[in-house]
Amino acid sequence: MATLPLVPLYKTSERANSMPIDSQELRRILGHFPTGVTVITTRDDTGSPFGLTANAFTSLSLNPPLILICVDKGAQCYSCFVKSNVFTVNFLHEDQEEISRRFATKGVDKFAGLTWHEGSHGAAVLDGAIGHLECKIAESYEGGDHTIIVGEVLSGVASHDRPLLFFRGKYHRMPNS
Repeated sequence: MATLPLVPLYKTSERANSMPIDSQELRRILGHFPTGVTVITTRDDTGSPFGLTANAFTSLSLNPPLILICVDKGAQCYSCFVKSNVFTVNFLHEDQEEISRRFATKGVDKFAGLTWHEGSHGAAVLDGAIGHLECKIAESYEGGDHTIIVGEVLSGVASHDRPLLFFRGKYHRMPNS
């Protein structure tokens, strides 16, 4: 499996035997933090699109324009990030729950029947998303079972539509104002 060049944040061996909190309990607690839902897309070395659902996304810096994503090292498309060095973060519309579920499922053709187009930097832009950011990998860091990827934002757009939200293990919509 291909790997990204990583800068260690801490020595994994020092923490391997000292789990201060059970992973399932941590997952339950973290679920109390509401997030938007993204599909992060990239491509393989033949140009075929790949992607995954993620809520581990955040802005990092306005100057220079940087964002941060976390990608599970076991994800089917993990090596595609290494090879392409580009990705797109698609912000899902509140009506795109099925797309989120599809990209969170292993072993399915995630792009079958889906409307999308290739972005200006090669990764898929999902039609109907409320916005997207096209990025190139600027840096990557060791993060346990994930790799923390810093992306330099190359371009992006956003609409005024309503986002899909995730809270306590379920999808939600913003309340009407």
